[in-house]
Amino acid sequence: QLQLVESGGGLVQPGGSLRLSCEVSGLILDDYGIGWFRQAPGKQREGVSCINRSGGSTNYADPVKGRFTISRDNARNTAYLQMDSLKPEDTAVYYCAVTTVQDMCLMGTLEYDFWGQGTRVTVSS
Repeated sequence: QLQLVESGGGLVQPGGSLRLSCEVSGLILDDYGIGWFRQAPGKQREGVSCINRSGGSTNYADPVKGRFTISRDNARNTAYLQMDSLKPEDTAVYYCAVTTVQDMCLMGTLEYDFWGQGTRVTVSS
C-alpha cells in the first residue's frame, strides 16, 4: 500500500530548527522526484523545496533559501527537510509529495502524484 508519512513537526521558537522526515512505502523512492510543500491557515498550498531523482538538482522557494535544506536517502526510502532559523511565517502544515517526473525539480503542486497527510510546524515564542 502506497503511503507517505511525514514526521518531525512541532512547536519551536523563532530561530530554532526542525528536521522533517517523509517515509515512503509502497513504491521505490529512487524512481521519483520529491517535493516539500506547506499550507498556512487561509493560504494556498505552496512549494517549499524539491529534489530530483538523482539528488543532483534541488530548488527552494525564495522565503526559505539559505535556511532550509532538502535531502533524500533512497536506501531508506525517506526524504528530509532540514529547517533552520525558523520564523513565525514558516508556521504551516508541511507536506511531502512524489512525482514520476524524475530528472527535473518541480515546485508546482499539480506536478505531484502522491501526497502525505502533513505534519504541523508552529514557530512561536
